Amino acid sequence: MPLIVGAPMRIFAGPALATTITKAGGIGFMGPGAKASDLDSCLSEAKSLLDTTSIPTVNNLLPVGIGFQTFAADLTLAGQAIQKHKPCAVWLFVPREGQKELDAWSSMIKGASPETKVWIQVGSVSQAVQAAGSAFPPDVLVVQGIDAGGHGLAKGAGVISLLPEVLDELGDFDIPIIAAGGITDGRGVAAALSLGAVGVAMGTRFLAANEAKISKGYQGDVLSTRDGGQNTVRTTLYDHLAGRTDWPHGYDGRNVVNRSVLDHESGVEFEENRRLYEEATKKGDQGWGQNGRMTAYVGSGVGLIREVVEAGQIVKTARTQAKNSLERARSVL
Repeated sequence: MPLIVGAPMRIFAGPALATTITKAGGIGFMGPGAKASDLDSCLSEAKSLLDTTSIPTVNNLLPVGIGFQTFAADLTLAGQAIQKHKPCAVWLFVPREGQKELDAWSSMIKGASPETKVWIQVGSVSQAVQAAGSAFPPDVLVVQGIDAGGHGLAKGAGVISLLPEVLDELGDFDIPIIAAGGITDGRGVAAALSLGAVGVAMGTRFLAANEAKISKGYQGDVLSTRDGGQNTVRTTLYDHLAGRTDWPHGYDGRNVVNRSVLDHESGVEFEENRRLYEEATKKGDQGWGQNGRMTAYVGSGVGLIREVVEAGQIVKTARTQAKNSLERARSVL
């Protein structure tokens, strides 16, 4: 069956979401939490949630992963948590200093927990080649296309062209590829497998899971947005509105088009836009919606999402649909 991975969405993918995905036969990743001190407690909670299960483990590894935006994470604290809890995988993303930074993290991870697998997310062919040819090549490459929600490379290609070119350029490098970016259901899973991936990572789809740590207003935007190619946009606007201007050059985020974006595009002064955004942050779930201003990071596949269900059901449905899609494709050959 195809491998379904839950992406480590920083504050939205917590222990409940990650462990439910793992219990359903996928691999669930957690974000490290909103602050550095959350990391140890998140991993401890995941262990507690899995203590009563019979999931087979290798070398006593915790069968969930953890993800880090390396430019903003504490290497020392991460190393202590990895050594203590030994997650099955660590997903690395967005280094400020490129491959040098990823190598430092990879070295730390293997020193802290030698059996833990290192996953590195890339968004271009050149990043993939650099990672594969480095002194610390990853155990898994996550190849993310431009359709992805949240932060990623501002310039890029969709998975349908990016993934095959990465595979061609890697040549003899024997590194499994996980496809990511705009994949929301089993049809996308089937397409990714046909392109050469061994599995897929989904983020936006799991925002509409019962276990996601997400506000009702944000989740409402996930359910109501249609025609994702037209009603989502890549921009740095929300980083600036929220006062987070530390992202490395070349990265932006895909989110739902709302009043903040429309006012920005129509020439409203930034300070006025920010004032209105800050007012919206005080409105709770009312800050989202048709006339909302709050950030709703989603991928362009958001229009395929119709309901909130249990995360395990998302995994099972995606697998079944992928199998049916591949069988349908075989029937026309």
